[in-house]
Amino acid sequence: MHLHDTAAHHLVTRVPTARPLDRAADARSRLQGEWDSAEAVYLVDEGQLVGTVPIRALLAAPEDTTLATLASRDAPRARPGEAQERVAHRALRHGVHEVPVVDADGRLMGVVPGRALLRVLREEHVADLHRMAGIAREGHEADVDEPPARRLQHRLPWLLAGLFGCTLTTVVMSRFEGRLAASVAVAYFVPGVVYLASAVGTQTQTITIRALSLGRVQVGRFWPAEIVTGSLIGGSLGGLVWPLVRWATGDAQLALAVASAVLVACTIATSVGLLFPWALDRLGRDPALGSGPLATIIQDLLSLLVYFGCLELFL
Repeated sequence: MHLHDTAAHHLVTRVPTARPLDRAADARSRLQGEWDSAEAVYLVDEGQLVGTVPIRALLAAPEDTTLATLASRDAPRARPGEAQERVAHRALRHGVHEVPVVDADGRLMGVVPGRALLRVLREEHVADLHRMAGIAREGHEADVDEPPARRLQHRLPWLLAGLFGCTLTTVVMSRFEGRLAASVAVAYFVPGVVYLASAVGTQTQTITIRALSLGRVQVGRFWPAEIVTGSLIGGSLGGLVWPLVRWATGDAQLALAVASAVLVACTIATSVGLLFPWALDRLGRDPALGSGPLATIIQDLLSLLVYFGCLELFL
């Protein structure tokens, strides 16, 4: 992870501090001055951060109130090497405007101010959109005034991966040429099976990527639930597909094969949508790379294999 993407990059150090037993009146009198950020007064005891007093609470407190009685001791805090996106979302969850940064010993280093948190949320949102669209960028912002050659450089890499995936898809289809020649109706349902599985996988990817960015995914608990969810979705869609294919083709066995393929492909799609981003995260890569063209290639190939496998089984 680059320094630019961590809490340390956004750290400011000139913030109000006080001791836990200081009076509110004394703390207010020391607020005059220039601060990098002044959303709260941070209580420090021998260098360690022991509490946070929001400015609004300090201003409303009676003069003789000790700051320790006003302090929140479970306010969010971050480490300097922590991912900037997690820090920003932690601030949102706790409803605070800035997040203090502490070292391994709990010593206050400074804060990530609100203006930085807003900038981080916007940058990460734009970056995720780019990755999901398969656009490789050096920065976070899209420049509509870029020359065509520059746009080509940003967009082509993942599309080349997609071209490779198309080649593999062609190879898979060619292996079942006999099945396609025997019944042209078999080819009618390839786009539908592939699309439904891809859509289900995309839903899981979106949920997983966002959860990973916030540090909330426990695969041991999340994966079984997603498999069950994928099976229920696949079963529901397969149940709707069977009568439609049966009515359109008059072939009950083909209808059963298509419905079964939808069920199995959707179930597998949830696993791919979860495990691919999770594996990238474990490898220290951005889990958002687990969406877009690369994940689509993998999912489409698996869906084709499932579909033709079901055809071989039922026809």
